[in-house]
Formats: sequence, structure tokens, C-alpha cells
Amino acid sequence: MKPALNIASSGLIAAVAIWICWISFTQQPAEAFVFPRLISVFLVAFSIWTLGMALFGRPGTGEGVSAPVILKLGPGLLVAVIYVFWAANALGFYTATAIAFFILLTLYDPAPHDELRSWLKRLAVSAGFMAVMYGLFALLLNVYTPREALF
Repeated sequence: MKPALNIASSGLIAAVAIWICWISFTQQPAEAFVFPRLISVFLVAFSIWTLGMALFGRPGTGEGVSAPVILKLGPGLLVAVIYVFWAANALGFYTATAIAFFILLTLYDPAPHDELRSWLKRLAVSAGFMAVMYGLFALLLNVYTPREALF
């Protein structure tokens, strides 16, 4: 990746990380943002580290991301954007996460889409993932999650 592009992309990621961190420290109720604060502080630290490495010419990123890779990531990024900016609040955290995970698994799972067995496997993996997510956030960490239409 060219140095100017590397600096620009690292700077953009650092700016987004700082924005996310600012939001997590300024929103109310404060107890709902304890976990996001922890994650956002690490996100800011690592993104500023990456920006510093890019500014000093030692990014260590290799050749960057190619167009075919971006095209493969596009559908997943679209699902992530819909999840973050709409679905988590509109449908509730657990419902939206289950739907988003199942869609992502369907998009990127190399198993055939015309076999019942692969669909059952996707459903089982999604259910297992959601059980872990519920156990982690609701039972172990006892953190706030967006709740709306379904739960």
C-alpha cells in the first residue's frame, strides 16, 4: 500500500475510533456503556498506534487489501452497517445478532446451499453462538444490551 494511502486509511480508522470512544463516554445511562468504554479505549489505543506506525513509514501492512478481497467483504460490511445503525435498536440485541450472524454465516460458509444438512448446521452454529453471546453478556458480564421489538 502506498504510504499516503496507508496514512489516510489509518487516520480515518483512528478518527472513527475516537468518535466511538467519545460516544461511549458521553451517552447515558452511564452503566449501559461500561463495556463499550473498555473496548473503545483499546480501539483508540491500537488505531493511534497504527497511525503512528504509518506516519513513521513502518506500517507492516504488506500489500494492503486488493479489489477482489474488498468485493468479498462487501456483503458482510453491508450486513454490519445495517446491524449497527438500525437492526440492533429496532429488533433488539439478541434478535438482530442472531439474524446478522446467520446471514453472515450463510454468505461466507463454503458448504453447499442446496443441501438441508448444511442449513441445519448453520442453524445449529447460530444457536450455539447466540447461547454463548447470551451467557457472556447477560449472565457473566451483566451488561446492558439494546432491547426493542422482540427482545
